[in-house]
Amino acid sequence: MSISRREFLGAGATAAVGVALAGPAQAESVIVSGVSPALRRLADNRPAIISSANGIRGVAKAREMMLSGADPLDAAIAGVNIQELDPSDHSVGLGGLPNEDGVVQLDASCMHGPTRRAGAVGALEDIATPSLVAKAVMDYTDHIFLVGAGAKRFALEMGFKEQNLLTDEARQIWLKWKANHDSNDAWLDHDDDVKIAFTHGTINMNAVTASGDIGSVTTTSGMSYKIPGRVGDSAIVGAGQYCDNDVGAAGSTGRGEANIKIAGAFFVVEQMRGGASPEEACLRALQRAIQMTESRLLDERKRPRYDLTYYAIAKDGRYGSANIYEHLQFAIADARGARLESCAYLFTDSERPRGAVPMHTLTH
Repeated sequence: MSISRREFLGAGATAAVGVALAGPAQAESVIVSGVSPALRRLADNRPAIISSANGIRGVAKAREMMLSGADPLDAAIAGVNIQELDPSDHSVGLGGLPNEDGVVQLDASCMHGPTRRAGAVGALEDIATPSLVAKAVMDYTDHIFLVGAGAKRFALEMGFKEQNLLTDEARQIWLKWKANHDSNDAWLDHDDDVKIAFTHGTINMNAVTASGDIGSVTTTSGMSYKIPGRVGDSAIVGAGQYCDNDVGAAGSTGRGEANIKIAGAFFVVEQMRGGASPEEACLRALQRAIQMTESRLLDERKRPRYDLTYYAIAKDGRYGSANIYEHLQFAIADARGARLESCAYLFTDSERPRGAVPMHTLTH
């Protein structure tokens, strides 16, 4: 059972304003007092793996691999590979929505708890599985982060297959966006049956084995129609994902620019180190992100005009996820099997600023 907004706020309706406007210390006290201990997930269900909702197939596969003795990072990457190679998921890998020039650029990062190593790639083109390229950076180089043409050259040298990632469906969506982007340009509208899609999600996956070893990975095609060369949080260790083998792992989907500024995944793990449950830690990170948001992205009630979700798992198998607004789900696989559960949240959908697109309506 997920913590509802009412249970989270605890003190009553007036606490809603306090959560939105409080400073860090005050916000944390509200969160701690508002969480019912009975709702904290305390059972050790390892091996366990948590992911964004589009990873429901991946968490099942990853847990099956860990039950057979697989390394947690290998299992998590195998899980996200399912989405990277699925052309129907327009937020990652093959079929991901392109930048404003029609080019698919991918970001990914990973961490391996037992060895304390990490790898990342940014603005990678023509390689469908950036998560595996990030792991190759970790495994075969003394570096952590490769970008652009250098990342692609490295991938090709490592034997990765080059392919066109812009599928016909994604191309049609991009052309529709391009035709509607500026009413004064020379592009004519076309194909009324093609729906313009916007993505700023991804797939994050965090795994813990039966013995408590941890791995994490995040991979994405990033914000749709982005300025070429834009790299979001997914490629940044400590923002898009982070793990510490003594504590747990965390990651995010949603607006990367908001997450980067607070090093969100690192923040969540450090909150767990200090004693917060995974769900509490995710809620605290959302609070911090809102506090660090510029006014142009907030409405008059200080509600964000964007969405952001955190996912976390502790070394003992406890897990949790939180989104700014309600009605979002995450994927979890543990002793009870693979399933979707509801994220905790700060605000109801009725409090969402007018014109803001709910994340659960997007391919994320």
